[in-house]
Amino acid sequence: MEKAEALRRLSAALLLILSLPAGLFAAARVPAFPGGDSTRPPDLVELVRLDSTIRLDIRYATPNNFTGHAVYPVARAFLQRPAAEALLRAQAKLRGMGYGLVVFDGYRPLSVTRLFWNLTPKAKRKFVANPAKGSKHNRGCAVDCSLVRCTTGEEVPMPSPYDDFTEKASAAYPGGTPEERRTRDLLRRVMEGEGFAVNPDEWWHFDYRDWPRYPVLDIPFDTIH
Repeated sequence: MEKAEALRRLSAALLLILSLPAGLFAAARVPAFPGGDSTRPPDLVELVRLDSTIRLDIRYATPNNFTGHAVYPVARAFLQRPAAEALLRAQAKLRGMGYGLVVFDGYRPLSVTRLFWNLTPKAKRKFVANPAKGSKHNRGCAVDCSLVRCTTGEEVPMPSPYDDFTEKASAAYPGGTPEERRTRDLLRRVMEGEGFAVNPDEWWHFDYRDWPRYPVLDIPFDTIH
């Protein structure tokens, strides 16, 4: 019943969004948010334009996500330039070990964060950002990612799937197989070596250290060039 109600609310929300005038979210005023000085001008860059070897699996552009619906109009991933350059350094290190990055999400408009918050049951809201505070994704300084094998292109098994709302998603979850924990910890070690910090509740979620210097944004993907 809970899932059915969430899907009903999502469908209603998406219909409302689609009925609004084009460009409304781009023009909407984003209020001030706590947690940083927000003084650095945004400089969002598209990851695959910087490094075509980074694989994309943008789940929110497909129904293959916790909402069951596509909430992004296109499958693109952006980060603020320093965060993107740090991710490229992580990618280079991993490729030397036989792995590569697969990116599930990067910059996320604030309007999508509001949608996720409204659709998520209160008991599970630690897995989504509170739009009243804004998120690191909204600032273009968070990336959701995992590993693939360079030889096969297959995604490496982890202790939980992406967007798993259970204790298995914890960055310190002691379960799973030894190999799953090894590759999870490898990803964390390489990412942290380039200035990212893992989210304790989500092994796939990494925040770049400069996030307080950027403002919360609600810029649609199709206006980023």
